[in-house]
Amino acid sequence: MANGVSELLDVLYRMIDDAKGGLGGTCRINRDDALDILDEIRNKFPAELSEAKKLMTTRNEYLDGAKTDAEHIRQQAMDKARQMVDEHEIVRQARAEAANVTAKAEKRADDLKRAANDYCEDALRRTEEAVNVALNEVRQSRAKFRAVAGMAAQPRSAQRNVAYDAAKEED
Repeated sequence: MANGVSELLDVLYRMIDDAKGGLGGTCRINRDDALDILDEIRNKFPAELSEAKKLMTTRNEYLDGAKTDAEHIRQQAMDKARQMVDEHEIVRQARAEAANVTAKAEKRADDLKRAANDYCEDALRRTEEAVNVALNEVRQSRAKFRAVAGMAAQPRSAQRNVAYDAAKEED
């Protein structure tokens, strides 16, 4: 006969449909055949229901697994996105810090250069002043020397031949 509940129901339906109808919509079918079909349906229901339950359980487990996998993948994507944002923020902060350090270093270098230039300028100014003082002392000493040596009125060429006499200076 038929294999499944659905097929058995189809057989029962055809049996009723093919039965000879009487007055008032009544019909006659073979009672034993109809009861046999209903017994088969009753016997098959638990097996098919059990199989349907197993299929539903398997389907639900598959869906739960898929949901778990999807949630895991979503969480990984979120973690990766957060990591990328954090890395981007770290890179941005590092670049900002590097720019800040560079600006400070350049300012410090400019300050040191300015200080070194000021120091050199001051040292050269003091050296120039000291040289001028020394030059003035040399000029004054030379003028005294000429005055003492009697060279003031003589021409330059004659002044070179005159020797210094320290004894004259003592008078």
